[in-house]
Formats: sequence, C-alpha cells, structure tokens
Amino acid sequence: MALTLTKGNEAIAEGAIHAGCRFYFGYPITPQNDIPEYLAREMPKIGGTFIQAESEIASINMVLGAAAAGARVMTSSSGPGVSLMQEGISYLAGSELPALVVYISRIGPGLGGIAPTQGDYKQVTSGGGHGDYYTIVLAPASVQEMFSLTIKAFELADKYRNPAVLLCDAILGQMKEPVEIGPRPDFKDISLPDKPWALNGNAGRKSNLIKSLYLGDGEMEVQNWMLFDKYNKMKQEDTYFETTDVDDAELLVVAFGSCSRMAQTGIDMAREQGMKVGMLRPISLFPFPEKAVAELSARIPKVLVVEMNTGQMYKDVKVNLDRAADIHLYARPGGGLPTPDDVLEEIKKIY
Repeated sequence: MALTLTKGNEAIAEGAIHAGCRFYFGYPITPQNDIPEYLAREMPKIGGTFIQAESEIASINMVLGAAAAGARVMTSSSGPGVSLMQEGISYLAGSELPALVVYISRIGPGLGGIAPTQGDYKQVTSGGGHGDYYTIVLAPASVQEMFSLTIKAFELADKYRNPAVLLCDAILGQMKEPVEIGPRPDFKDISLPDKPWALNGNAGRKSNLIKSLYLGDGEMEVQNWMLFDKYNKMKQEDTYFETTDVDDAELLVVAFGSCSRMAQTGIDMAREQGMKVGMLRPISLFPFPEKAVAELSARIPKVLVVEMNTGQMYKDVKVNLDRAADIHLYARPGGGLPTPDDVLEEIKKIY
C-alpha cells in the first residue's frame, strides 16, 4: 500500500470518511480547523452532510440528534469548545448514544493559547460533565494512529453505545508524516452495525424511546449501575497500550500521545548509555491500562511519568502502582515541551 504524506488533522478527517461517517457538525477553533475545512470540501463529494453550526453547543446537540437517528456522526474542537459541549456529551452518555468527539488540545485554563498541551486529560477521562459517566478515550501518538484510531473510536462507540473521544494535541494535529490510507471505500461496502434502538421512523415495529431522564423511584440508580457494568466491560475487553524494552527494565517511563515520542527518544539515549529503561504508552486513556501499570511496577522498581501538564495522568498511574514501586513525575504544563535531553536528565536523576 502506498504511503501518503498527510497532516494529522486531515488524517483524522479521512479516517472518519473511511469509517463510514457521513455527518459532521462543528464550529471553528484553533488548532483543529483543518478538520472542518477538509470535511467541508469532502463530505459533499460522498453524499455526506457538513454543517458549520452557530456554536459548539449547537454542534454537540446536532451530533446528539444524528446519533439518535442511528448515523455515524462526529464533531471536533479544542479546550474551550469542548468545555461548552460538556452538557451534550453527558446527554450522549446518559442516552447511550455513539458519537465521536475529536479533541485537539490547546493550552488552558481559559482561552490559554494555541500551543500543544495535555492539560485536558482529566476533563475527558473523568467524565467532564455532570453525573456518573465516562467516555471512551483514545490517544494517538502518530499521524498513522490518528487515521486508524479514528476508525477504531467509531467502532468502539457503536459497540458500547457510548460517546468516544480522540484526544490529540497541536503537535500531532499539524504534523505531517507518511500514512497508509488506501483507496476510499464506497459507503455501501462499509460494514456498519445494526442499530435497532435508533429513532429512524420505520413503521411496523414498536416505537423506540431514547432518553436520559429517569424520574421513577430508584430508576436512575438502576440506570447508573447498568452504565457502571458497561464501563467495566470496556476495561475487560478494550484496554489498549504499548510497551517497549520492559523485559529487563529497571526504570519504567509512562507517557502518552506526542509526549511519548519525545520520551521514547530519551529512553533510547539512556539505553545507549547502559541504563535499562522501558516504556509504557497508554493508548486508551479510558479505560486506562490499570492492570499493565500494576503488573509492570511489581517487577520494575522505579517509575517516571512524563506529561505535558502538572501531573494529571500521574495520579492514575500512582493509584494503580504496586506499593513497592517508587514513582516520579516530570511535568511541563502551559505549552512547555519535554525534549529527549530533558527526559534523559530526569532518568539519570532517579535511575
């Protein structure tokens, strides 16, 4: 298969088309504007629908409507925009509706800036809106993964009837790399799951009802425990991560997304100097690779978490550590980027 030099944001947009997404609703915000720009051009060519809504709030509610009708649908935004979408995302989760939210992170809090960051980790992994819910969260580390994990996110959203988030940052969104994409499939050849629960207007069957409001005595408790069981099933069946050089490691570095690439180069440099360092890269941030953290830290005595925030993933790593492991944090918030040399120096301090 031929490789195509592709920008990260455009790889996501093309991945959505390959996944059978034919509905996009969104509102412009840097640094994700390449996605709606691409889909505004390409969706009409394939019989799809592109609407630039009047706001992020309008966008996510359009997504909810299309999802309720059984469509594969997506939106994309960045920090302030996704914050505005939180009520709608909570409604999607509460109504058990599959959809994709692409999140290209910029600096926060507030309007912040347009440089890359991982400061939105907690917002997407802990249920940023109200209530007991989670979104599926996948974190690519390459332009190739931005394409392939977009397709995977749609599949998982449909599997669990749950909103999914693809969490990236401005580095990956603007980066260009060779990507295996292949010819665009015909929509009729794309295998989409049956959705008997959808509000599709079909006559001759019992009417469907999609809601997130339960007012009967004890109804909401039953609903919350049902959702809880679904999230546990996600943990059992769809937790994704990657490890490198862990077999003989004496120090484990944990990092995700673009940060993991810089950390991996620092690890390679440490290996060249005789230090036995390995890497755990979470790919699914929810469900988080809890079991992998526990098992690896049971035999690797030191752990270094590297991330582009003040230590948000660090807390998830720490709570799942084997008690004997010694954990450290190297954090760069507010657009600060950890270089491979920085990571190497941190490794030297604690090795």
